[in-house]
Amino acid sequence: MKTIAAISTAPAVGGIGVIRISGEQAIEIAQSVFRPLSTKKSLSEMKGYTAAFGYVHTPDNRKLDECVALVFRAPHSYTGENVVELSCHGGLFLLKKVLEAVYAAGAVPAEAGEFTKRAFLNKKIDLTEAEAVASIIAAHSDASAAAAVSAKDGVLFQKIQKIASDLVLLSAHLAAWTDYPDDDIDALDFGQLEKTLSTAKKECEALLSTFDAAQIVSVGVDTAIIGRTNVGKSSLMNLICGEEKSIVTDIAGTTRDVVETSVRMGNAVLKLSDTAGLRESEDKVEQIGIELSRKKALSASFILAVFDVSKPLEDEDFALLETIKNKRAILVLNKTDLSAVWQPEILEKYAKKTVFLSAKEGNGYQNLVDAVEDALGTKDFNPYAPMLATERQKVCLLNASGCIEEALDAIHMGLTLDAVNVSIDSAINAFLELTGERATERITEEIFKNFCVGK
Repeated sequence: MKTIAAISTAPAVGGIGVIRISGEQAIEIAQSVFRPLSTKKSLSEMKGYTAAFGYVHTPDNRKLDECVALVFRAPHSYTGENVVELSCHGGLFLLKKVLEAVYAAGAVPAEAGEFTKRAFLNKKIDLTEAEAVASIIAAHSDASAAAAVSAKDGVLFQKIQKIASDLVLLSAHLAAWTDYPDDDIDALDFGQLEKTLSTAKKECEALLSTFDAAQIVSVGVDTAIIGRTNVGKSSLMNLICGEEKSIVTDIAGTTRDVVETSVRMGNAVLKLSDTAGLRESEDKVEQIGIELSRKKALSASFILAVFDVSKPLEDEDFALLETIKNKRAILVLNKTDLSAVWQPEILEKYAKKTVFLSAKEGNGYQNLVDAVEDALGTKDFNPYAPMLATERQKVCLLNASGCIEEALDAIHMGLTLDAVNVSIDSAINAFLELTGERATERITEEIFKNFCVGK
C-alpha cells in the first residue's frame, strides 16, 4: 500500500499541530523533509518510540518550522505500519505547507479514517474497537468517554467472542457427529445443545437491551419541550441549559420558532427543542411556529410536557395530553412557587412520571433530572460493561439472535441436526461480521468513510 499522510490535529489554530505519515516508506519520506538538530541522529537509524528535535524543510531546502519527529516502527504502531508524527507549531497555513512538503517527498493524501482502517486491516484492532475510536473523539461526558474507552479496550469484542466460541464448539461437535456417525465421537446431549443455544440467545438479548441507553448517553435523544403559551417552557429550557437560550417574557407567543440545543442531564444527553406555545393564533408567523411545535411533539422520541399549576387547564392542555399519552414523556407541573388551582391527579392517566418544578426559582430541578434518567434508563448506566454502540452492531446481533432462535425452533420441531447446524453457522457468521473477522469490503468502507481525515 502507498504511504499516506494527513494533518491529525483539529483544523484550527493551536499551540501544536501534528502531521501523521504511515506506510512502508514513512520514515524515508519524513527524513527527506526533517533535519535533526543533532547531526548524530538520523530518523532511519532511530528505534521505535523515540523522538528527535529539528526543523522541517521544503523540497528546495527552505526551512519551514521547528519540529519534533516521533518514530514508530512496524508492527508496533497505531496502524501496524512504519509511522512518523511531525509535531510543529499549530498554524493552519504552516501545517498545510509542511504537508505539501511531505506529499512532494512521496506520500499521498490519506482518506477519511484511513489510519484507523489500516489498523483494522493489519489486525491491530477489530471493527468494534475501530468504531470506538470515533466514539472517543465524539464523547461529551464522563459516561460516554468511559464507555468508548471500554469498547476500545475490547470489552464488547471479548463478549462477542465468548458467545461465538461456544457456538463454534457446538457446531464442530454437530458436524462431526452427523458426518462421521461410525467414529467414536461422544454422543450428543440434546439437553446441553438446547441449553447452550438458550444461553447464547439470552446473552444476545442482554446486549441488545444496552443499545438504547448507550445511544442516549453517547449520541442523545430527540427531546421536545411542549406546552401551551406562558406555561414556562422557555424558562425550563434556560434552566436545563444553565444559560439563556430562549427569550422569557409574560407576553403570550414570544417563542415563534423551534429553539434547539444539546444538553446533558445526569448521564443522558438531550437534543432539546423549545417549541412555540400551543394555542390558536391569528398571527401567521406565530401559527407557523405552532404547527412546527405540533410536528415536533409527534416526531420527538422524548417529551417534556409543561403545565402551569397556577392557572386552570385549558383545551390545549388536554389536546397535548392526548397527543403524548402513548409516547415516552414526563409531565412537568411548573410554577410551584405560585398557588396551585388544580389537583395533579387529573393527569395521572396520561403519563407515568410527573415532576413538580419552579423553573423560575429552580426548585425541583434535581427531581426532574432523576425522572429523566429513570425514564430513559440511564440512571444506573455502567460504562464499563459490554454494550452496543452503533446501529451496525445492533443489526448484526439481531441477525445472530434470529439465527439462534431458528436453531432452537428446528430442535423443537424435530428437524435434522444438519438443519440446526445451518442456523448455528449463520449465527456465527453474524457474530464474525460484527467483530470484523468476516466483514465485507463494503461494510468496512461504510464504517471508515464517516471518520475524519487524519484518524
